[in-house]
Amino acid sequence: MAVMLFALPPYTFAHPTETDTIISLITCAPGGEVYELEGHTALRIQDKQNDVIVNWGLFDFNAPFFVYRFVKGQTDYMCGEMPTGAFLSHYIQSRRQVTEQVLNLTPEEKRKIIDAINENLKPENRIYRYNYVKDNCATRPLDIISAALGDTIRLAVPPETLTGETPTYRSIMQANHRNYPWYQFGIDLLLGNGIDYPITRKEAAFAPEVLMHMMKLSAVGDRPLVSDTNILYKSSDATEEPTPWFLTPLACFSLLLVLTIFVTLVDVRSKEISRWFDTQLFIVFGLVGCLITFLVFFSAHEATTPNLLILWLNPFCLLVPALIRVKKCAIFLVIYQIINIIAICVMIILMVRMNQNINPAFIPLWACDIIRAWSYIHITLCVRKRKNLYRIRYSGYSSYR
Repeated sequence: MAVMLFALPPYTFAHPTETDTIISLITCAPGGEVYELEGHTALRIQDKQNDVIVNWGLFDFNAPFFVYRFVKGQTDYMCGEMPTGAFLSHYIQSRRQVTEQVLNLTPEEKRKIIDAINENLKPENRIYRYNYVKDNCATRPLDIISAALGDTIRLAVPPETLTGETPTYRSIMQANHRNYPWYQFGIDLLLGNGIDYPITRKEAAFAPEVLMHMMKLSAVGDRPLVSDTNILYKSSDATEEPTPWFLTPLACFSLLLVLTIFVTLVDVRSKEISRWFDTQLFIVFGLVGCLITFLVFFSAHEATTPNLLILWLNPFCLLVPALIRVKKCAIFLVIYQIINIIAICVMIILMVRMNQNINPAFIPLWACDIIRAWSYIHITLCVRKRKNLYRIRYSGYSSYR
């Protein structure tokens, strides 16, 4: 998950070291921006002198080539600290609820956590290579807490309402993105089956809200891990209203399918190919295919490969708009479209067998591709056959005369 909070502050605070320090897990509710949809996690450290928030969700969006590095899986995030008041003010402004869970720790466990935080805050350690599900603002605090508690910690089972019956990384994302179907469609398009396998309780805690609900019932030996829960800022849901059903990817692409069927029926009847339609459709397929190909072969994100959708969306789709107006390439494109149909069918079978999630909005798009591929094959071969027939008839008439 991507969480942009503040630029790294130009000052630091004295690190608390007293054994009576109160350490809390802070969970911030999801917001309306894309990088806020998963929420945010931090640790709060309180003693007689300080009250600070330590979090691992800082990044500089203005850093050179940030978007390119993010797509390639080379995004660097930072660990930083700031006064609790300054941290809360940001979430108050954006109307995102902030929940504090006070951890029930012994003095020795607190010391270990503080030592680990101090180590993380060192200039040479504060920058880390961010990973959307394996190393983020929620996994870092949990790793520190788990290391301090050792084998005595027992994480609770993640709630099914937030993770699905058999939790996977994708099922948790789908629960968090239920009001953002276009964002989830993009994730399902670009991330392969590397996020579709059953995950452990600790892996499920990559999502801040899941971690918060798990912490409620987690224990250290016989004692509960959370001694008290406080709402530091109470607010209603800050996320946007659900996308209307008629604007969801499934509805929009179903409408595209209806248009595709209509255009195809007209084409078959007239024996003419609507090259303008295929040009636009396959340009979009090809450009998305270039992005998927980049992610599969060049991105460091392990979740982007294998992605079986590359059998459908790949740079070869751009052959259609490039060659569809060149008559000499007609048979070449017929061969391509036959391979295209076979590839889509093989991909669907493999996605089912290899357990890669199928977003419902993929289905009308696959149908559009197959229908247009079939129409090109049918019309091209029919026209070619008709021309050959005329040529034979014309040749026979000439020799008879």
